Amino acid sequence: MALITSSKVYDTLKYTALIFLPAAIAFYGIVAAAWGLPYTEQILTTAAGFNAFLGAILGISSTSYYKAQSK
Repeated sequence: MALITSSKVYDTLKYTALIFLPAAIAFYGIVAAAWGLPYTEQILTTAAGFNAFLGAILGISSTSYYKAQSK
C-alpha cells in the first residue's frame, strides 16, 4: 500500500525534499553563522532530520507504488 496516493502530492514532496529543504537549510546555516543567531546547530539538526524523514517516507512510498504497479 502506497503511503502517498496522489502524483501531485508526491511530486511536490519530492521537490521539497530534494531541492527546497536542502537549499533552505544551507541558506539558514550560512546566514545564522554570519549573524551569530542563537540555536543554529539545534535548528539545522532538526531541519536536516526532518528532511531525512521526509526522504525516507518518499522512498518507501515510491517503492510500494512500483511494486504494486509490477503485479
